[in-house]
Amino acid sequence: MSTSPETYHHGALREALIEAGLAALEKDAGDVDISLRALARSVGVSPTAVYRHFPNKSALLAALAAEGLDRLASAQQRAAEEAGGGAAGFSASGRTYVRFALAHPALFRLMFSHGVPESHAGHKEDRAWLLLVQMTRSLTPDEDSAERMALQAWAIAHGIAMLMLDGRFPADDALIDRLLDTEGLFLR
Repeated sequence: MSTSPETYHHGALREALIEAGLAALEKDAGDVDISLRALARSVGVSPTAVYRHFPNKSALLAALAAEGLDRLASAQQRAAEEAGGGAAGFSASGRTYVRFALAHPALFRLMFSHGVPESHAGHKEDRAWLLLVQMTRSLTPDEDSAERMALQAWAIAHGIAMLMLDGRFPADDALIDRLLDTEGLFLR
């Protein structure tokens, strides 16, 4: 969706502001100092109109983080389905997680600084987490093992993503494939 004043439509301001915020994150990779006034200008509304949807900057950042988590979940779901599900889908979703982080570094960092809380109760709204748990449950019959496996898989993929974002590992597709080849983990 374009967020220029010429294409802004009444009734979709919240979505337009989120799109403008995401574009600002992409443009200023690494900088989450988004100005509500600048966003208002970019969508062609007054600054006070922004406050009807986001009472403060924290609310906007939380909405951007939630959108990022949703987009990550959608990308992971597609990757898992394209790989045929099962262990191959599980691996594909992990590789997609890392590649999403590399493609959207500022958004990725924002997702985990302003996104869903770390507590298990907070995971109820996180589609990426729910997808991961669903996949691990399909790969192991034990509920406790599935939860543990989901946490371990997330920690591994997130660790690899952060190491690559921070320049500790090279951001290399072949390395991502090698590090997240988990198909052999699920022997039945």
